Amino acid sequence: MLSSVPRPFASSRHFPSLLACLFFAVLVAGCSSGPMVTTAPSGSPEARVEQPARKTNWHNLPGWSRDQPMAAWSAFRESCKRLERKPVWAGVCRDSQSVDPLNAQAIQNFFESRFVPYRVTNSDGSATGLITGYYEPILRGSRVRGGPYQIPLYQYPKYWKKHTHVGPTRAELMRSGDLDGTELVWVDDPVEAAYLQIQGSGRVELTDGTTMRVAYAGTNNQPFKSFAKRLIDRGEITPAQATLPGVRDWARRHPGEVEEMLNVNPRMVFFRELKGSEALADTSGPVGALGVPLTSERSIAVDPDEIPLGAPVFLSTTQPLSNQPLQRLMVAQDTGSAVKGAVRADFYWGHGDAAGEAASRMKQRGEMWVLMPKTD
Repeated sequence: MLSSVPRPFASSRHFPSLLACLFFAVLVAGCSSGPMVTTAPSGSPEARVEQPARKTNWHNLPGWSRDQPMAAWSAFRESCKRLERKPVWAGVCRDSQSVDPLNAQAIQNFFESRFVPYRVTNSDGSATGLITGYYEPILRGSRVRGGPYQIPLYQYPKYWKKHTHVGPTRAELMRSGDLDGTELVWVDDPVEAAYLQIQGSGRVELTDGTTMRVAYAGTNNQPFKSFAKRLIDRGEITPAQATLPGVRDWARRHPGEVEEMLNVNPRMVFFRELKGSEALADTSGPVGALGVPLTSERSIAVDPDEIPLGAPVFLSTTQPLSNQPLQRLMVAQDTGSAVKGAVRADFYWGHGDAAGEAASRMKQRGEMWVLMPKTD
């Protein structure tokens, strides 16, 4: 998180025993541990599935017949780049190469004939959970400090050597000067810089016309605390205004209080610049925990201890701040420090202001079905 370090409002199974052995074996074989690029590390190196899931039929997936799995096909094929050497996934990934990517019916038939849907439930037997959203911010910046570009994004301090102890808070770091010399790039908006830390990765449009892509490089190991929630508690903004535009508007009206507001969150996130093949094409999404680019509105972040990275997941939830159904095939390609639990996902909306608006408003209830390759 990209995933998915905590969002401004992020809070941060049980199946028939006859299926337990089979499902346990399938999930363990399907788990993957890719490089953590966009989000803070989450979960163990290999996912552990302690309880199985409920096998079900395709007609039990609400909205499956109305979805367009073709829109998730490229995301699934990206997953296969990481999964194709795993025995459980080798067959479906190999055979997917012969499917016409422009034939919607062929793609739907492929999923229905080669996969089995399993309904995901929580340890208490419940089948619903929290679905939040995230996105890739776009900021304006310069490699050199000057003019409006006065807000630094910092690289991970080399002298910390990836320490595991809790470091100084954001406020302490900003006062001490310990980060002097570690500036990666300078941007023009402190609130957007703070939201970039929340998302974990993003783009910076530079003054020379080029674009820098930055990715998560570590934190000071302090807990995340929501500055947006603090503003709500103080009556400064309403819950509906707890979005990037809403907080940015508050900051413009209270410039002298911005630093105090940002220091409510003791966590500091550090970044690194993506270069070469890591930077990808301009239209590609950031690289998620699976190690492949995310696909707008078709990739999700999950708890890798519950859902195997790379697996297709059918999601049934609602649009942000709405009862309008949002039911579609997604692919589990990212993780996040706030994404914990079985029925829990972070929906990747894409990049830019519209994606950011949707992501910051999304705090819905939802259900999930993980699709696993047939074993017979």
